[in-house]
Amino acid sequence: MTRDGNEVKRRALTPQILLRAYAAGIFPMADDANDPEIFWVQPEMRGVIPLDAFHVPKSLAKRVRQAPYDIRFNTAFRAVIAACAETTETRERTWINWPIRELYCQLHEMGHAHSVEAWEDDQLVGGLYGVSLGRAFFGESMFSRKTDASKICLVHLVERLKERGFILLDTQFTTDHLKRFGAIDVPHEEYEDMLAEALIGEAKFG
Repeated sequence: MTRDGNEVKRRALTPQILLRAYAAGIFPMADDANDPEIFWVQPEMRGVIPLDAFHVPKSLAKRVRQAPYDIRFNTAFRAVIAACAETTETRERTWINWPIRELYCQLHEMGHAHSVEAWEDDQLVGGLYGVSLGRAFFGESMFSRKTDASKICLVHLVERLKERGFILLDTQFTTDHLKRFGAIDVPHEEYEDMLAEALIGEAKFG
């Protein structure tokens, strides 16, 4: 049962159930950070960034070379997901509620959820997090407190995925922001084939 016409109430979800859902092409969301309920989503059109067609805008590539931030991996997962759940002046609502935050922190402890972090003077100024399964990485959310911080994290994420043998970067949906990096919409049937291939074998995020 999915959000595409049908909805299920939150059950006693476990990290294991969550991984099985990802393997079936389904992911959870909440209507609001303050809503304790979770529903399952299975989009008819899935957002994907083809790793071999990842595009870095020229101005951003220059910023990456300048290395304005210290980029770290998996050193502050809980802080990253908390920041992604915060409302801001430009983001009045988020879909990351407390049950989701706790589930993904458990996935992180199991080695299946990861963060990419931008630090400046030992202050966390941007980041993103997602889930790894097989050779697939499912991007969940990102945040930025300084110019280009989350974008630079995305560049480093893609570099790491390529280096470590991942073949699928799932963004769930496409946005104008992600399309600048090469994100495309993939029909559900085509996505299922891509996911099935990515679940064969194992890539280690680190």
